[in-house]
Amino acid sequence: MRVSRSELSQLIAVKLHQAGLSKEHADGVADVLVHADIRGIHSHGAMRVEYYAERIAKGGINTTPHFKYEVTGPSTAVFDGDNGVGHVAAKQAMDEAIQMAKASGIAAVGVRRIGHSGALSYFVRQAAKAGMIGISVCQSDPMVVPFGGSEPYYGTNPIAFAAPSHDDRLLTLDMATTVQAWGKILHARSRNESIPDSWAVDKEGHPTTDPFKVNALLPIAGPKGYGLMMMVDVLSGILLGLPFGNKVSSMYHDLTEYRNLGQFHLVINPAFFTDPVVFRQHISQTMDELNRIKPAPGFGQVLFPGQNNDLIQEEYEQNGIEIVDEIYEYLVSDTVHRNQYDHKDPFAK
Repeated sequence: MRVSRSELSQLIAVKLHQAGLSKEHADGVADVLVHADIRGIHSHGAMRVEYYAERIAKGGINTTPHFKYEVTGPSTAVFDGDNGVGHVAAKQAMDEAIQMAKASGIAAVGVRRIGHSGALSYFVRQAAKAGMIGISVCQSDPMVVPFGGSEPYYGTNPIAFAAPSHDDRLLTLDMATTVQAWGKILHARSRNESIPDSWAVDKEGHPTTDPFKVNALLPIAGPKGYGLMMMVDVLSGILLGLPFGNKVSSMYHDLTEYRNLGQFHLVINPAFFTDPVVFRQHISQTMDELNRIKPAPGFGQVLFPGQNNDLIQEEYEQNGIEIVDEIYEYLVSDTVHRNQYDHKDPFAK
């Protein structure tokens, strides 16, 4: 069904506030989730609300965190989220990074001890809207087999990038280092749809098209994706003194416990490297030139990274955001959560 942006935001915020978040933090999480849904990234949108509500209600997210921002050098800082909702902590940390980059040209800000923070594109687009280049990476549950291995070690460990153009379009990349993000498997489950056999393997290590039989995900491009997820784990885990690799806490194992996750923001101010006006003009030129490339057979047009999400957002802004009926029914119900996520394995149904 279709719902307006404002209605979806309000429904999500109310549900999270009922679960125990302050109104300010509930509104902050809702903003990040609606960003995902309105750009067609449904795996990180409203479908996550009940899971968050259950973890909040059971004490696995600190509802009264004391955020601490410590500047550690001319262009470095650490933001401690005190295991509050990751969406709010990561957003505030990016705001600080943007201000630091305005003054020093570059900012590297580690975000430590947070919960799940949603779609990384939200945070890098904060930087791009401020005229900066934004890069963000974060660690996640160990649910990916390393190249050549048969047991999960790393998470989907996503990477995001955004840069501003001359005409206010934003060049945006947001990708898991797996062939597909775990949230996409959840989305397929919610719609009872099959998945490509290149996404994941079952308990025997065989490729599967059944999202309910998934036991581990596969790294993108084999050893290359494996290497990228290692890099992400170092930057957002080991560098910040946090659990790493297969010691990263599970999203579902115990919803009464804090997750202690890490994220890493890098913000670059183009004005310290080149003429910022020319920089933005060249980003626009890149976008336009990509669109003009002759498409391959079966394709209508070459799109620049993030453009497909831009087109989805335009359509959803006009006609409402499409969400699964079951998720809407939960959002409008009086139920805070149905106790269906706690103590599940990483591939909980």
